[in-house]
Amino acid sequence: MSATLPILRRLAPEAAHAIGLRGLRLLRPLWADREPTRKLALSCAGVEFAHPLGLAAGFDKNADYLDALGALGFSHVEIGTVTPRPQPGNPRPRMFRLRESRALVNRMGFNNKGAEHVAACLARSTYPGVVGISIGKNFDTPIERAGEDYLHVFRRLYEYADYIAVNVSSPNTARLRELQAREALGRILTPLVDERAVLAQRHGKRVPIFVKIAPDLNESGVEALAAQLPALSVDGVIATNTSNRLERFVTSLPPGTTGGLSGAPLHELSLTVIRRLRALLPRDFPIIGVGGIFDAATALQTLAAGANLIQVYTGFAYRGPDLIDEILAAIDRGTAGGD
Repeated sequence: MSATLPILRRLAPEAAHAIGLRGLRLLRPLWADREPTRKLALSCAGVEFAHPLGLAAGFDKNADYLDALGALGFSHVEIGTVTPRPQPGNPRPRMFRLRESRALVNRMGFNNKGAEHVAACLARSTYPGVVGISIGKNFDTPIERAGEDYLHVFRRLYEYADYIAVNVSSPNTARLRELQAREALGRILTPLVDERAVLAQRHGKRVPIFVKIAPDLNESGVEALAAQLPALSVDGVIATNTSNRLERFVTSLPPGTTGGLSGAPLHELSLTVIRRLRALLPRDFPIIGVGGIFDAATALQTLAAGANLIQVYTGFAYRGPDLIDEILAAIDRGTAGGD
């Protein structure tokens, strides 16, 4: 796949993404599913991971390519974000490359095929790794009724999930980030935690709940979340989503560009949030670190900041499977060095 990346970069970003995913599916028989060394395995939120490196939500929104992506060697793949009903997302163009910054800006808007389609794909999947499912609300659901959408997807996809990520931090669905506020977040999470008790009995498993937060929270906002999440029986936090403060990081943007920034410029901001969370949260409270991981060094920095697991998105889009090998080799060396 790495040899095809220069060709894909000549295409519009969203077209390149779609073609790349189809190519992964076609090429999968040429790859052997990788078996990482057992010393990289870890348990997080009661789930066993082969190693810390996974793929962030947004790359495979519908679980259409889960088996092919899993064959590349990720320990976990987070699919979605999934909404109850299918929706097309925001008008195109809605994804932009910023090559000089090693970044992407997207305003996709939770484009996905809906919970029923995703359930059917997951039922057919043979991926043996950890499946995370990011859930959200439809764009036309009033913010006051957002909890109903989260609960709908939670119920429908629970049986297929190894963990569920509650996405309240995308900048591309109007007013969604308001759900990070204390009372609003409680109204989303309390019904999910209550419903989990019922579904755990029905399906014979307790699925951890993670909350994905924005990198643009101020210090008091991070502190409030660090206090609230354990109190609400949430199992972990994903830090961070994309940033909507584009002017802070990128000096040359195409005219009229809006959306969420991901990639290298986000790394330091993500690290700051992760470090703050690690200092405030209980020591055994899991953090999944995501944001600007482009190489072994940034991966190790994210782990050192306090993340238990890490995820890539933009770095993988730019560098392909070589990034997986580089990061796992570096973690392996670090593990060996600590023996």
